[in-house]
Amino acid sequence: MRAISNKNVLNAQFDVAEFTGPYLASFGKPELKGTWLIFGGSGCGKTTFTMQICKYLTKFGRVAYDSMEQGLSLSLQKAWERVKMGEAGSKIVLLDKETPSELTKRLRQRKSPDIIVVDSVQYWLNFTMRDYMKMKERFPKKLFIFISQEKRGQPRGSIAQNIRYDADIKIRVEGYKAFVTTRYEVAEKGEGGADFIIWKEGAEKYWAEME
Repeated sequence: MRAISNKNVLNAQFDVAEFTGPYLASFGKPELKGTWLIFGGSGCGKTTFTMQICKYLTKFGRVAYDSMEQGLSLSLQKAWERVKMGEAGSKIVLLDKETPSELTKRLRQRKSPDIIVVDSVQYWLNFTMRDYMKMKERFPKKLFIFISQEKRGQPRGSIAQNIRYDADIKIRVEGYKAFVTTRYEVAEKGEGGADFIIWKEGAEKYWAEME
């Protein structure tokens, strides 16, 4: 344990991802470590948004998408094709329903993925907050993105709720829009906090009908 001086806090330098365009406007310039949480209901654009994020993040590191809910399936393949994931090449891999213990073994290997997406956290049965904290402690330089189902506008279940409080970026998806809360927001620069449009035509129709 050590105390850090006021001067050293102010002068500390961090490795951030130089996001641009709508990603900069919504997420800011984040550190690619720690935790993000994406949650939303069925049929709202959550899978497409997750795929878009996965593809964009391959510009900054190697991504592993752990498809617990669908696995390698036709529906997942269609989503993969929808965002033209082939353009990411070898920077992304699909993990077919890997459990926490299997994923931990993978991440201990040399040249393991930098960014891990778990879809959905509800399918990691008996995964606790203690397990979550141990995983973060073991791999402090990794970014974990957990996808969660939704119930009444909130992440479903206690583990998803707890991860939400800990996450650096929290994203709720509804009506083909992603509503982003980020700790990397710099409002005066227009970095972070803007809504992210997943599918323009679908979002316009959905929100027009809501008025």
